[in-house]
Amino acid sequence: MFLLGRLGQTVVVLLVAAFVSFVMLRFVGDPVNNMVGQSATLAERETMRAALGLNDAVPLQFARFVGDALQGDLGRSYRFGLPVWTLLAERLPATLELSLCAMAISVVLGIGLGAWTALNRGRPLASALLAASLVGVALPSFLIGILLVLVFSVWLGWLPAFGRGEVVQIGRWSTGLLSVSGIKALILPSLTLGLFQMALVMRLVRAEMLEVMRSDYVRFARARGLSRRTVVFDHALRNTLVPVITIIGLQFGNVFAFSVVVETVFQWPGLGLLVIQAIQFADVPLLAAYLVLVALCFAIINLAVDLLYAWLDPRVRAGAAAAR
Repeated sequence: MFLLGRLGQTVVVLLVAAFVSFVMLRFVGDPVNNMVGQSATLAERETMRAALGLNDAVPLQFARFVGDALQGDLGRSYRFGLPVWTLLAERLPATLELSLCAMAISVVLGIGLGAWTALNRGRPLASALLAASLVGVALPSFLIGILLVLVFSVWLGWLPAFGRGEVVQIGRWSTGLLSVSGIKALILPSLTLGLFQMALVMRLVRAEMLEVMRSDYVRFARARGLSRRTVVFDHALRNTLVPVITIIGLQFGNVFAFSVVVETVFQWPGLGLLVIQAIQFADVPLLAAYLVLVALCFAIINLAVDLLYAWLDPRVRAGAAAAR
């Protein structure tokens, strides 16, 4: 019942996202002006608008989009003249690979460093890491990317400054993780996209860890003679992660949805560059499908966060069972 309820909410969220995108994208611009050129007559422009269905009311356009989407057809891009699903499927692996690697860096390093700085509070290295995390939070992503390119690409020449490197095709999925050049090309954009998230997770874990370490059940665990490892990992860190999971889930959605800046800096061939081109051309079908994809991403992440809550905190499972 829990899963069915969440799936129903997901469908509602997707429909609302699609409708809002159709309403808002009417103000992006007129794609007909970009498609027919300045020399086209008014009659030719009206013919093109009628052929694209742009003269129809927004509810009718939305209903047509939903009906076609249920049949697996997301429409055709005005700019590229290709099916929207083909364009998204072609660019999705690059963005998803970049987002997952960036979040892996931020979660592993953020949780580890946050717990370590909390357990070693007051030490010089812990204070230095805490100060460095402020820099990671304060600096914008594009500036971090430019600095990394300057150091590791221009000065040292260790890593490429743009592109995705050699890509291996596995069916319809493309990945750079199976080639040396692909891994090298992924390092700088992943660090750029993940440093802010890492600093945020680190500071949150540190604050929660300090709070949990002062709680009564941790004191009782120590009084029972449990080892430091058991107290830290089984009692303190496990309870620390419950509120942190929400932030990590939301940040992953943000990384996936708003990787446009990083993809632009590194010329990463993902959805970000595709969306910029779509906005410039007022490519409504492509933009609408992208927004629905982002809404689906957030819905899946929220469902995963709820399931992780139940796994980490027995009280959540008990509350769900009592509600049934």
